[in-house]
Amino acid sequence: MMQKSDDRTFMGIERSVTGKWWRERDIDDRLGATLAQRFGVPEIVGRVMAARGIGLDDAESFLNPTLRDLMPDPFVLRDMEKAAKRIAGAVQAGEKIAVFGDYDVDGATSTALLKRFFRAVGSDVVVHIPDRLKEGYGPNSAALLDLQRRGATLVLTVDCGVTAYAPLQDAHDAGLEIIVVDHHAAEPELPPAIAVVNPNRLDDDSGLGHLCAVGVAFLLSVAVLRELKAAGWFEKSGHVAPDLRNWLDLVALGTVCDVVPLRGLNRAFVTQGLKILRHRHNVGMAALADIAGVNETPGAYHLGFILGPRVNAGGRVGEASSGTILLSDDDPAQAQEIAKRLDEYNRERKSIEDFVLDQAIRQVEEKQRVGALVLVGAEGWHPGVIGIVASRLKDRYHVPALVMGQVDGVFKGSARSVRGIDLGAAIIAARQSGLLINGGGHGMAAGFSIEPEKVPAFEEFLEERFARLMAEHDIRPTFSVDGALHAMGATLDLVAALEKLGPFGAGNGEPRFVFTDCRVIKADVVGADHVRCILSGRNGQGRLKAIAFRCLDNDMGQALLKHGGRPLHILGHLRRDSWQGRDGVQLLIDDIAAPAG
Repeated sequence: MMQKSDDRTFMGIERSVTGKWWRERDIDDRLGATLAQRFGVPEIVGRVMAARGIGLDDAESFLNPTLRDLMPDPFVLRDMEKAAKRIAGAVQAGEKIAVFGDYDVDGATSTALLKRFFRAVGSDVVVHIPDRLKEGYGPNSAALLDLQRRGATLVLTVDCGVTAYAPLQDAHDAGLEIIVVDHHAAEPELPPAIAVVNPNRLDDDSGLGHLCAVGVAFLLSVAVLRELKAAGWFEKSGHVAPDLRNWLDLVALGTVCDVVPLRGLNRAFVTQGLKILRHRHNVGMAALADIAGVNETPGAYHLGFILGPRVNAGGRVGEASSGTILLSDDDPAQAQEIAKRLDEYNRERKSIEDFVLDQAIRQVEEKQRVGALVLVGAEGWHPGVIGIVASRLKDRYHVPALVMGQVDGVFKGSARSVRGIDLGAAIIAARQSGLLINGGGHGMAAGFSIEPEKVPAFEEFLEERFARLMAEHDIRPTFSVDGALHAMGATLDLVAALEKLGPFGAGNGEPRFVFTDCRVIKADVVGADHVRCILSGRNGQGRLKAIAFRCLDNDMGQALLKHGGRPLHILGHLRRDSWQGRDGVQLLIDDIAAPAG
């Protein structure tokens, strides 16, 4: 993470083994103690809540987030009323409705949710998910006009469309009506559509800009359902009004995987969605969990790191529509077959990713200098993995990373940012300056297309912009620290209390603690590049299992393996360890530092 600097350095660590500044979170000790007393949690948990800006008035909804308390009126979104009325009218008139989705998890869950909704209310619905290699991201004229030829009179673009000016103009000219359902950064000019439902429109004052596309799609479903009930549709048609809560597992999956802030409504979506997921109503998600070997109560981790990557794999290296079909249909045999294919695609994706990442790191190292960003690219790099590789490079070099693969003479790029650098705004500015063919995104991620000859000017444009931001705000690689613990304090009771603060993710980071003056009793390599340790606390008291992932080839892994018996400050977060039926505690190591002096 990159963070604006201040003087709250934790234990004097301004540069750790991984090059990070350890920043002490700003904590109101009195508020932390009051929260702990009032809500019956350990004082350190109260401090963690206070550090995240949780006050007495909103602590209850934070600890027990419910849709009843946090669900807004969907009509607060700009254009929602126009969209809901037009869709409800189409349902009642028997029009064929099409959903044009996206191939990532947010797009797949959004499309699957709307497909389930339209089927439930008796509407004829057709779905199109673009092929990443052949069509690229977002609406294209050929696909939209093909949907019209197939009988669609109304098309909803989901998780895309807000900057698709030319394709939507072509659809408009052909008499095809479009409703855009998106969450990506918008420009002052909106595309031609009868409604653009996007909390990140510049003129939207709903305060819901933290939603991902599936969250917006859920609110749209609520609004359309309200319109249909008001029109007496269910009495007239004989259909049973769907209980939208049964699809919150889809909303939770898309919300976690799109890395939007897990605060407010998003927190309620994920918390309630995980409850639905545990009932295994969605046969596709159940099949995917089985094929992935999930044999414990699923949490946000399983959504983000187990199920999500497999849903994504179809759009990255396989069949783009696989994820949507898996999540929207109820045939157990088909679900098992698709889940198996997605698992195979995911293994293929990992192999391709490792190759491209190795090549990308070589390109960066050959430049012998990392400035305010890294930008790499080559012909033949698979477009399906460049986003993941960009994320890996961002984590490795602590600056925004852009990775490009050349297809048919044009570079297709994917980018990931660090906190404090608005990547979506920068990409839009570059496009408006004539440097890009197209591009857009949000603060932390973006995509773009560029002609090869413009790459040097594009890199210079971003370097100047990002370097200025970093200098003005003193943005540097940072780990925020919630406090210090002793190895003896890492108990199951503490882990259980910390779990009440979940789900964890963007905007609600998992609490991170420093275990001071630890000694590594044992360290060895597990898997391909993970380091497993046994730690003891100060004066040899206590024992704590720990593991550092993907670190064998970096300074942290080597420091753990070659510790020499010297004391270390070890930073990480605690997790319940249920391996092989045991119930213990494990520290997931993020960083280490030598004690001052």
